[in-house]
Amino acid sequence: MAHIAYVRVSTIEQNEQRQIEGLKKYNIEKWFTEKVSAKDTNRPLLNAMLEYSREGDTVYIHDFSRLARSTTDLLKIVEMLQSKGIHLVSNKENIDTSTPTGKLMLTMIGAINEFERTNLLERQREGIAIAKAQGKFKGRKEICISNFEQHYIRYMNREVSKAQLAKELDISRPTLDKLIKGQESK
Repeated sequence: MAHIAYVRVSTIEQNEQRQIEGLKKYNIEKWFTEKVSAKDTNRPLLNAMLEYSREGDTVYIHDFSRLARSTTDLLKIVEMLQSKGIHLVSNKENIDTSTPTGKLMLTMIGAINEFERTNLLERQREGIAIAKAQGKFKGRKEICISNFEQHYIRYMNREVSKAQLAKELDISRPTLDKLIKGQESK
């Protein structure tokens, strides 16, 4: 019965020390610490922690937002842990999923977290709309690659994949998709 900690911050610039300090009281035997967004559950150390955990283990987290951003993802992870006989303890929310009350509170907190995030995004969209109307928001600068047509031809001839091309051009996949779409509409 191991005590396992999962610690996550969203960016390289953020510091995970606050979470680590808060979890030390649980005599953690195995730490999984990563710097990555929780936009989905496709995170290397989250998956490693889930793979490592065994029946009877307890996984400790600082708070639920470290584990997942959406209620769906959070409940999916908790369900996976429970199906393997693994308990989850959240330090901030003071919840232990090994109890019926803990299970109920987890569902409620997950729903509230998702509601707060949705409200935050809505306020952000409203703020951007107001700033645009006032001429204060220009958005991101459009990325222009002077010889993109040559790269596009290589992609269409299957000489490179989207992932390879995005890496080669040092741009994100969504940006590459936008450039490809622009090229196709010419």
